Amino acid sequence: MSIRAATPADAPRIAEIWNHVIRTSAATFSNLEKTPEGLAQDFADKAADGKTFLVAEIDGQVVGFATYFQFRGGPGYAKTMEHTVILAPRAHGRGLGRALMAGIEEHARAGGAHSIFAGVSAENEAGVAFHAAVGYAEVARLSEVGFKFGRWMDLVLMQKML
Repeated sequence: MSIRAATPADAPRIAEIWNHVIRTSAATFSNLEKTPEGLAQDFADKAADGKTFLVAEIDGQVVGFATYFQFRGGPGYAKTMEHTVILAPRAHGRGLGRALMAGIEEHARAGGAHSIFAGVSAENEAGVAFHAAVGYAEVARLSEVGFKFGRWMDLVLMQKML
């Protein structure tokens, strides 16, 4: 098991993992699937902006990823980040989510970030529990802000001070 920076060669596998989550779960409210080309550009854009996109591997195969970005636009939010972390089912319970989180948190901290947010679907109870276990505190619950699968869903905002 290892954690490393994503490369353009990882984009098809990351798209596969992410699109499965988009199609089958309420873990993200998005229904727009990712493309390898778009992801490769995202890797480059993040690097140019001083951010990172990390992948987790088992036996040389990418099984998860994490990245972060500015929480909201504008200079007043420049030190506040938000992240995305997604694992393939076979990667759950192996410590890779924690390792990915530690990697992006350290990268964000080194870049001057003050805090980092997780926006977690309230229907994703495992995601809420995971974030609590790695030191995130629930700071808000936004009612019916996401719409997917024909229903409204709540968003749990969780924050960790870096």
